[in-house]
Amino acid sequence: MRNSLILGITLLAAVTGALAKELSLEELKARVEHAKPDERTSLCIQIAERQVEASNKLYTDGKTAEAEAAIHDVISYAQQASESAGQTGHHLKNTEIAMRKMSHRLSDIKRTLPFEDQASVQSAVETLDKIRTDLLSRMFGKNPR
Repeated sequence: MRNSLILGITLLAAVTGALAKELSLEELKARVEHAKPDERTSLCIQIAERQVEASNKLYTDGKTAEAEAAIHDVISYAQQASESAGQTGHHLKNTEIAMRKMSHRLSDIKRTLPFEDQASVQSAVETLDKIRTDLLSRMFGKNPR
């Protein structure tokens, strides 16, 4: 009984700690400005991934203008993540993987949208694919930049 109680308290503390570490989108955006390049890569990826899911919810709710603003954020922060990874030479693989996942997710989202709303999402997919290709070239090219 005592072991169960200790295990329960430990589990509760772990869950509470994990929730406390979850920063809001605005807090992450504020941290990006002052972060070191290594940290900036991770922060920008987190923001971009959250904005992908936010855009899906906004499109579902019929808030097209806000969804397109979220898509714009995805591209902006994806480019910042790529630039930061390129500056340091670290996290290139993780950044490329994140770009691929976001591109696939946006492609899935695009398929659920009316034709009129698909153009901005398709443009974002193409931009993410270009960023991803540039990262792959940096990792595996003959003349790394």
